[in-house]
Amino acid sequence: MVRQEGSKKDTKQAKGEAKAKAKANNFVVETKEELAKVVWPSRQQLLSESAAVILMVSLVATVIYLVDNLFSWGSGKVF
Repeated sequence: MVRQEGSKKDTKQAKGEAKAKAKANNFVVETKEELAKVVWPSRQQLLSESAAVILMVSLVATVIYLVDNLFSWGSGKVF
C-alpha cells in the first residue's frame, strides 16, 4: 500500500518534469522565431552608430567635467 502512494507521487513528479521540459522547449522555439524577425544592422550602420554613441558620451563627459571645474572654482572664490 505504501508503494502505491509512492508511485503516485513519482507519477505526479514525472508529469511536472515533463511540463517543465515542454515549457523550456517552447521557450527556445519561440525565442528562435522572434530572433528570426529581427532586422539586424549592417556592419557599416553598426560602426557609424557606435562611433556616434562614443562621441556623444565623450562630449557629455567633457561638458560635465568642465561645469564641475567651473563650480569648484566658483565655490573656491566665494568660500
